[in-house]
Amino acid sequence: MSTPPPVSGRQTAPHPTQKPKSSVPSVGRKRGIDILHDPVINKATAYTEPERQALGLVGLVPDVTESEDLELRRVMQQFADKATDLDRYIYLISLLDNDETLFYRTVMSDPARFLPIVYDPVIAEACLKFSHIYRRTRGMYLSITRKGHVKEILRNWPVKDVRFICVTNGGRILGLGDLGANGMGIPIGKLQLYTAAAGVPPQVLLPMYLDAGTNNQSCLNDPLYLGLRQSRRATEELYAFVDEFVEAVQEVFPNCCLHFEDWTGVDAIALLARYRNKVCCYNDDIQGTAGVVLAGLINALKINGGQLKEQRILFLGAGSAAIGLADLYVSALGQQGVAPDSARQKVRMFDTQGLVVAGRPGLAAHKLPYAHKLAPSKPFNHLDAASECPQIVAAIEEFKPTALIGVSGKALPVGAGRLFSR
Repeated sequence: MSTPPPVSGRQTAPHPTQKPKSSVPSVGRKRGIDILHDPVINKATAYTEPERQALGLVGLVPDVTESEDLELRRVMQQFADKATDLDRYIYLISLLDNDETLFYRTVMSDPARFLPIVYDPVIAEACLKFSHIYRRTRGMYLSITRKGHVKEILRNWPVKDVRFICVTNGGRILGLGDLGANGMGIPIGKLQLYTAAAGVPPQVLLPMYLDAGTNNQSCLNDPLYLGLRQSRRATEELYAFVDEFVEAVQEVFPNCCLHFEDWTGVDAIALLARYRNKVCCYNDDIQGTAGVVLAGLINALKINGGQLKEQRILFLGAGSAAIGLADLYVSALGQQGVAPDSARQKVRMFDTQGLVVAGRPGLAAHKLPYAHKLAPSKPFNHLDAASECPQIVAAIEEFKPTALIGVSGKALPVGAGRLFSR
């Protein structure tokens, strides 16, 4: 019997198929149905007659050889037949489970059309219903009940050269709050963007959910919920678990960067400070958002004129994203010769309790640098109508910001927007 040729995926879409040799398990001995069941190497109807003969595929797929363009045409038709965006999301994930290369070819054939389906905004509904639409495992789930065994569990992952782990505990998913295990849709979707937009081979990416419970009662009451059915563990216990996880990653995947995603604001800030100078890691909500927004502000000034150090920024929201952006803004002004204390005076923040001011009881530590000696405002209810938010309007009139940045996941009051645009 002749030796089968090496099995490989299509070469049409270069970035998901350019895999480091060390990251791809040997597939040369796979034959027949095993090839078709492997989404990394499956080519569906695109196998040539010689490939079908050599790999034992004759009779296992329709007896026609199709180009990837024709396969893409079929995907487009099936996609268009779906009634809702959630149905379209489920369809695309099913495609990914069957034919990885065709999935990325589809997404990048029209990014403006498909990226909002596989990630934001449709990913929000997909996360809310994650336990109900679950079909096939993707990534790893690490429960705090396995504490003490994290290293051996990580070794169960079949790829040894993992370069990026996107990890969440489901504590603050988008603007939806604590979704527990249902938040796993975010690391899965975010790493798909790594491949689709940046060309990172999917085989070196690992989505991860650290399960330390949830305080979302609707999840705990849901018989289909996929996570631990218990309240979130205390902070000290959670951080000890994360310590074990981070240490285990350094040994099992020594070339890996940790991407912290959608943790609660306090945990996000604390964990970044805990590890940023020890291991290769970053927090997307704090650092990623900040970098993109600051870049946008700098480029806007190239159009409108003015200098960065002349700007006054009012934030609607004072969570991890706002703090990360404010800190980066202060750092950028430092490069222009502005002292940190002076730079922070150019920032005001609103949270659910109103304007962040010095002397407020119970103010979180990460907000203290931006708590100025100002008169407090009444609490801000995100559900208030625009006409019921005079505290924001008053802050705009008093502070006269040159930039208004919403980082709360809620709409800016109409009255504030009109005042700012004058």
